[in-house]
Amino acid sequence: MPAISCSAPGKVILCGEHAVVYQKPAIAIPVFECSTKCSIIAKPTAPHDETIIIAPNIALKCHLGCLIEKHPIRVAINLVLEKLALDHLPVCEIRIESTLPTAAGLGSSASTSVALIRSLSTFLGHPFADEEVNQVAYEIEKIHHGTPSGIDNTVVTFAKTLYFIKGQPYEFLMPGKPITLIIADTGIKSSTSKVVLEVKQNYLEYPTKFERLFNQVGDISVSVKKAFLTGDLQLIGKLLTENHLLLQEMGVSCDKLNELVDCALLNGALGAKLCGGGQGGNMIALVNADQAESIAAALKTKGAVNTIITHLPAKG
Repeated sequence: MPAISCSAPGKVILCGEHAVVYQKPAIAIPVFECSTKCSIIAKPTAPHDETIIIAPNIALKCHLGCLIEKHPIRVAINLVLEKLALDHLPVCEIRIESTLPTAAGLGSSASTSVALIRSLSTFLGHPFADEEVNQVAYEIEKIHHGTPSGIDNTVVTFAKTLYFIKGQPYEFLMPGKPITLIIADTGIKSSTSKVVLEVKQNYLEYPTKFERLFNQVGDISVSVKKAFLTGDLQLIGKLLTENHLLLQEMGVSCDKLNELVDCALLNGALGAKLCGGGQGGNMIALVNADQAESIAAALKTKGAVNTIITHLPAKG
């Protein structure tokens, strides 16, 4: 039997992170320059009669039975089997390879889950539809992030720009003009679940302040959506920078993120902000396409350990 392989992209949150957990709108964009690939090959004559999991980017190589019961990979496999009413997984080798950095706000956990769920359901002869993949991936996101909004698994599953409000039907978006973003990595690992919990604790302690912040961020997402559809890049850039200031006020930025945001703006970016959970990870800068290389170089000079330039084509 030939190997079954499926891939899933990364993602960035254009605007609305943290507020999206509290039913405010956010916009997320798939990133195809980095991705996760999951390959599965049957091993019916394996000497130990047990599936082996190989994931080099997280230094994992072990038999499935060695994973703790709540390990995200093991839970994903069990959920797929449960959904298909199967009581065991045929002996196989599952290899997961990713070019996405972990704990960096680029959706590595969602990308891994989606690639694994797709390849596994296909391997078992019942490829899941996108919505089925999305539902299972959301359950895995709960393990990684505690109380996720669902935006990461949804944008990664459908691989389309997404306007998202938790608990409501999502909407796919196409920009009125081509979009060019630079993603710059601080090199600082950050736990999304930890930061989300801190925001929740601060919200409970200062509800009036955080209600205001969440509402302002939500209003920005509504305005960005309108500007995104019409192609008003100048307005999008201005709103992204305003979003960053609100995230600073929430306490989820850090010195390195702020330095890179300032560097991007000083070098001609239309707007810039942290991306994802914050307190490390990545920032994004909206730029004119002809300035992307020079601004990316400036960000590296300022201390970014890596940059990615990603493009979104316009509708039509």
